[in-house]
Amino acid sequence: MSAIAVTFLIIAAVVIWGGLISSAVFLARKPETAYPEGGAEDESDVE
Repeated sequence: MSAIAVTFLIIAAVVIWGGLISSAVFLARKPETAYPEGGAEDESDVE
């Protein structure tokens, strides 16, 4: 592989894994618990 291909491989890996890690850290710090109206299952929704 050429040097430019290795460089782009490293950049792509950092972007993908960095986004995954930052998303996991964000959700661990501030979990989303508020549901929009009609988003949570109610007993009236179950048939």
